[in-house]
Amino acid sequence: MTEDKKTNDALDALQRIREAEEKARKIIQDARETKAAKIIQDADDEAKKIKERYLNQARQKAEQRKNAIVQRAAKEAGEINKKAEEEVVSLKKKAEKAMTGAVSRVTEKIKEFLEKGEL
Repeated sequence: MTEDKKTNDALDALQRIREAEEKARKIIQDARETKAAKIIQDADDEAKKIKERYLNQARQKAEQRKNAIVQRAAKEAGEINKKAEEEVVSLKKKAEKAMTGAVSRVTEKIKEFLEKGEL
């Protein structure tokens, strides 16, 4: 029976080794799956951070461009208003001179009409 006992002990040892190996494989597989999930999650988190950073940069650049355009437009509008005001003043002066001349001519015509009775 010693031979049987040795065989049984050897078989038990082999069985325990197989169970230990299976347990180790399962631990390794679980670790791989856990590690893979962690890596994927970390990569996703990092991608979100990068995306947000680039979106913020794009927003800032767009805001700067918008402000520059608004400033240029305001400056151009101011220049246009200034030119328009100058033109209005110039036209008023011309109209004033023309009206003075027209009034003088009409006055002369009325005088002639009243004095001579003809136009």
